[in-house]
Amino acid sequence: MDTDLLKTFLEVSRTRHFGKAAENLYLTRSAVSFRIKQLEGILGIELFERLRNNIQPTPAGERMLGHAEAVLNAWERAKQDIILNQQHNAQLALSAGNNIWDAYLQGFLQPLHLGLEGVALRTDVLSASVMTRQLIERTLDIAITFDPPKLDGVTLVKLAQVKLYLVSKQQGVKLAQTANLPYIKVDWGTAFNITHAQDFTMLPLPVLHTSSARMALDFMLNNSGCAFLPEALIQPYLDNGTLSRVDDAKCIYRHVYAAYWAENERLAYIEQAISMLTTDKLTV
Repeated sequence: MDTDLLKTFLEVSRTRHFGKAAENLYLTRSAVSFRIKQLEGILGIELFERLRNNIQPTPAGERMLGHAEAVLNAWERAKQDIILNQQHNAQLALSAGNNIWDAYLQGFLQPLHLGLEGVALRTDVLSASVMTRQLIERTLDIAITFDPPKLDGVTLVKLAQVKLYLVSKQQGVKLAQTANLPYIKVDWGTAFNITHAQDFTMLPLPVLHTSSARMALDFMLNNSGCAFLPEALIQPYLDNGTLSRVDDAKCIYRHVYAAYWAENERLAYIEQAISMLTTDKLTV
């Protein structure tokens, strides 16, 4: 199967519009339509309901999404493995969940690059569901996440503990006073949301709800307010006085885990990478 057909299918699914998909893929609208018809002809079933200004995947189209992504990921991995140059013996695919780069992982990228001799790295930021699916499909070597997947046969290693502090641009703010400040809610996963709901009912409805800690930080620096942010990201701003901790607000802890299959031909490289990631000498 031509992978261009799958790429076109995914882009139409994402945009829900043949014209927008054509613009994004630098194709004509007729070329996009032709590719979709080709794919439907190969599969023998319609993938989209074509209503005026309302393109929706059929039930078959919805089921096809995961398969299309899996095929393209596997194909991309295969191409990269095959064309490894003489300096690289293997490729290691490593993905992290939202906010883990900013909260913990960023400082390890260069040491991984330098320390994993002969290894080409592939890194992505993915949702937990996509990481789990890629682990199952064996297109991902290491998943780094706050909420590890519960899969039989997958090894879990606790890498680090991330400290989340409620911080404000205003100095000397107490927890009771945060009800009068703009609040930026960052998504730190299930365990955080439970603690947040139990212990921080005094916080107001968020003016911004985001999955990006860096976006929350930028918003707060420009608009004031408060948010739970990781120590590694905010320490420079605490040091220079730009931000201040809400001292009577307790710290919320989140653990970072690595998940991988022990039955992997790149196991030696995986274990070497995890050994480097569990060191506590690096800072973001």
